[in-house]
Amino acid sequence: MIPIEYYLALGITLFGIGLFGVLTQKNIIKILMCIEIMLNAVNINFVTYSAYLHNIDGQIFTLFIIAVAAAEVAVGLAIIVKIFRTHGDINILKLNELKW
Repeated sequence: MIPIEYYLALGITLFGIGLFGVLTQKNIIKILMCIEIMLNAVNINFVTYSAYLHNIDGQIFTLFIIAVAAAEVAVGLAIIVKIFRTHGDINILKLNELKW
């Protein structure tokens, strides 16, 4: 059996990679992908603790997170397509018109 520490280390590593990507990337699609990596890292931790504690609550939270992530991707990609059609570019630094 694989120890719980390995799963938690995997979750922490994935979350760190996703956070680094969100803070450093300039492409909106890459930022959305990094957010998905962070959500999957949280899912790994929820399922790990759920199996370790013999409780189903972590798996239920994981299902809700997957549903929210799917909705986030759908809305995010629709916004990205609209921005690309309007401005011709999806670089965050060039989108000053979205500010107040």
